Amino acid sequence: MSERKRVLIVDDDPDFVAGIRAILDSQYDTVVAYNPKDGWDALKKDRYDLLCLDIMMGRGAEGVMMARKLRKDKVLREMPVLIITGLREQIAFLFPGQAMHPGFVPVDELVEKPVEPELLLQKAAALIAASEARQDR
Repeated sequence: MSERKRVLIVDDDPDFVAGIRAILDSQYDTVVAYNPKDGWDALKKDRYDLLCLDIMMGRGAEGVMMARKLRKDKVLREMPVLIITGLREQIAFLFPGQAMHPGFVPVDELVEKPVEPELLLQKAAALIAASEARQDR
């Protein structure tokens, strides 16, 4: 049996985190950080197979800043990022795949809150599988 994959959830809404963690715990080992600083510390301390990231935290779009920082990090930039957001207007700053404009943040996938459990599990599995396929090359 293969080792369970690890997912880091960074979101400042404890109720939402409890919901998505309950879904993801069925298939993954999950760790939670309730702010970007703790999330970054967790990324530097341990290895994760997927980052689930909220956009709006703290003083504003701190999730966008965290995604940008992640993509500049030589070790972490290949980690798949699933943005889970309830704010349609923030999606203008994010673009799945390659960034098209310097104002965009390259992320692997994004979904809107509330997210259906099956969709969340499908997206997580697909992102982890794609990341593993890239690493095997």
